[in-house]
Amino acid sequence: MKTFFFYDLETSGLNARSDRIMQFAGQRTDMELNPVGEPVNILVKMTDDALPSPEAIMVTKITPQSTLRDGILEAEFVKYIAEEIFVPNTIAVGYNTVRFDDEFMRAILWRNFYDPYEWEWKDGRSRWDILDVVRLTRALRPEGVEWPVREDGMPTNRLELITKLNGVAHEHAHDALSDVYATIAVAKLIRDKQPELFEYLLKMRDKKEVRKLANLDNKQPFVYASGRYSNEHNKTTVVLPIAPGRNGNVLVYDLRYNIQNLDPEKIFPTVKELCYNKCPAVAPLGVLEKNNGWTKIGLTREVVEQNMKTLLAHHEFAEQMRSKWEEQPEYPRAVEPEAALYDGFLNDTDRVKVAAVRNADDTRLADFHPEFTDPRLPELLLHYKGRNYPETLSESEASKWEEYRRVRLERQAPKFLASLEKEYHKDEFVGEELKLYYESLCGY
Repeated sequence: MKTFFFYDLETSGLNARSDRIMQFAGQRTDMELNPVGEPVNILVKMTDDALPSPEAIMVTKITPQSTLRDGILEAEFVKYIAEEIFVPNTIAVGYNTVRFDDEFMRAILWRNFYDPYEWEWKDGRSRWDILDVVRLTRALRPEGVEWPVREDGMPTNRLELITKLNGVAHEHAHDALSDVYATIAVAKLIRDKQPELFEYLLKMRDKKEVRKLANLDNKQPFVYASGRYSNEHNKTTVVLPIAPGRNGNVLVYDLRYNIQNLDPEKIFPTVKELCYNKCPAVAPLGVLEKNNGWTKIGLTREVVEQNMKTLLAHHEFAEQMRSKWEEQPEYPRAVEPEAALYDGFLNDTDRVKVAAVRNADDTRLADFHPEFTDPRLPELLLHYKGRNYPETLSESEASKWEEYRRVRLERQAPKFLASLEKEYHKDEFVGEELKLYYESLCGY
């Protein structure tokens, strides 16, 4: 049977390609959102080739020293989640996990010689995101839920504010396990108040279902809620597919705007890439016919139809947008193999050797020198051994690892020190811990 696994991370910074997971917490539930088994709450040892963001540590209060004292190695962590957490038929779900936490999961799996993708699709696995469920529920079916606003009156979907307004216990925001419990509670709230929309969006986590609604073969306008859209209308608008995006995705145009009335500089922001595999919150136009849907998102059918007619008359626009998107790299050029995850897929031969790496014990790993085809993997293996099993490094390997660490830490140090100076006063104990950690890594 399928189960949800609600999870949340606390990390050393915001960049999944360079920062590290420090805390992982989660709770499995059945499809009725009832707990299954015990909660999971793990600290992961901070690796000694990375400096944390002082801003992040001031929020979470998880110091690098606490992870070294109470945490487990990255290699041990990924083995655990691969074998015990993301098991077949698991739906991995959280609050903004698709765009944040999932990226960190792929990165840590990659640098520890696990497939970075199988955990989210193979053997009945899938993923979902309650944040987008919240966005579309607030925009179209807000009844039964209290919705927070900022001081300026604009809507906000911060998890801790939704829980507070709706009487949900959430004592320690930015603690991973507390955030997991809060996310489950918000999911229950929406399921109980708007069950039809909840079940519909659960089905739409399947990219095949999304493609039926959003495709270029049968261009039809549809409702789309995304963080890219205006707060004024609850992050929700009506869009039309216009051109292919990167990696088989699709570009959509915001029909809130008449292309004829836009300055050339303002046209590009009206186009967004919809990623089929990121569980987008989309729905057919029919949902706007109920409960004053059109009014709730500040649109009318007549405006949408007129703007679509004008858009389609500009035949060259779709091709211009397709070309513009192709010119923009999805990710900046990687300077190290850990950050080169998206530079290409492994061939079958290397996949076998990668599996052998992660299955090798300390003794085997010391003398294990596979001949990889992929140029990213030899250096990645050196770093994997250095981070997790430095005792397996030969003398020449240890020298290369120390040089890599030195260069990487020197690259990170100026930003770290400037941030620490700015953040220190917020919590002097945490500030001192960060200062000591920096000195321990950089030899001062």
